[in-house]
Amino acid sequence: MLLALALFMMILIPITLLALPKTYFDEGTAICLSRVILDIECPACGLTRACMRLIHFDFREAYYFNKMSFIAMPLLSWLWAKYFWRNLKLFRSLS
Repeated sequence: MLLALALFMMILIPITLLALPKTYFDEGTAICLSRVILDIECPACGLTRACMRLIHFDFREAYYFNKMSFIAMPLLSWLWAKYFWRNLKLFRSLS
């Protein structure tokens, strides 16, 4: 049951991110400790906004927000796929 819920969430989260507008995470206060305490940007600042731009195929703005997104997003996608397929195989073997 818990495994089925995990698989469902792994499908629902990417669909939700695709459905959200690419500017969804642009507003609001920063939660980065480097920005809040020291008022300086860390190397990961803008990574969430950049990854949202990559999900929506807006490469120019993704590059503007954080160049590391071109490394982070494929890596995260590969890890997501690996975890998803492993859990799917486990779910099928238990059914």
